[in-house]
Amino acid sequence: MIVDHGLQDGSANVAAAAAAQARALGLDPVIVRRVAVGTQGGPEAAARTARYAALTEAAAELGAAVVLLGHTLDDQAETVLLGLARGSGATSLAGMVERVGLFVRPLLGIRRSTTVQACRDAQLSAWEDPHNSLPQYARVRARTRVLPVLEEELGPGVAEALARTAAQLREDTEALDRLAEELIEDLAELADGGISLPVEALAANPAALRQRLIRLAVAGEFHVSLTRAHTLEVARLVTHWHGQGPVDLPGIRVERSNGRIGFTAAGTDNHDGV
Repeated sequence: MIVDHGLQDGSANVAAAAAAQARALGLDPVIVRRVAVGTQGGPEAAARTARYAALTEAAAELGAAVVLLGHTLDDQAETVLLGLARGSGATSLAGMVERVGLFVRPLLGIRRSTTVQACRDAQLSAWEDPHNSLPQYARVRARTRVLPVLEEELGPGVAEALARTAAQLREDTEALDRLAEELIEDLAELADGGISLPVEALAANPAALRQRLIRLAVAGEFHVSLTRAHTLEVARLVTHWHGQGPVDLPGIRVERSNGRIGFTAAGTDNHDGV
């Protein structure tokens, strides 16, 4: 499957050449699909959204069991480094996973230089996307400027170390997420168009679990992803309670009443209490 994003002059020719190489290798069928890239989230995110939609559609048409992606260890290291620079949480720092549903990344443990050399050895002409060298993109700067400096100053192996960090964080994150999902089944109560959690149980759990429980409650009932700032604001109703009133989040009201933290749609009347 070759996706033509149509973002560069001559992209159709590049896609056709890639398809010809694939067919020469004996692959069949080989599909070339041109997509319309929007603007939401910026050019990189918009292109990714369009690409994944095309891949998902083609997989459905062909009855494909999996879609193999070409992300390498270098892509993983860049993802973790950008997450660190942005102050992202553990989920983002855990990087890309080897498999998410239909999508599989078999090259995630292999360096980009190895895949480039493999193409040369097989006498395949690899396309170098000009966008991958444009410094206005943070990922390009991380790849061409930041990682080389880190390798020079700290020694070789920085990319591998970042990838190992992602793997370790992913293990921890998956364990905590699973524990939170098990806990919330016992703790959450649905009533009056909302959901509530017991203060005592939230207080007894460490912050990492407490904040996951809060996010799960909101996501499950209102299909809203809380930011860290919003999550901590709700958590203060548990850890720093001094009789304060409700917390108003986008579309949601949160208040402590009768020993529980209640989440309701904004505009729903609740009764204050402790």
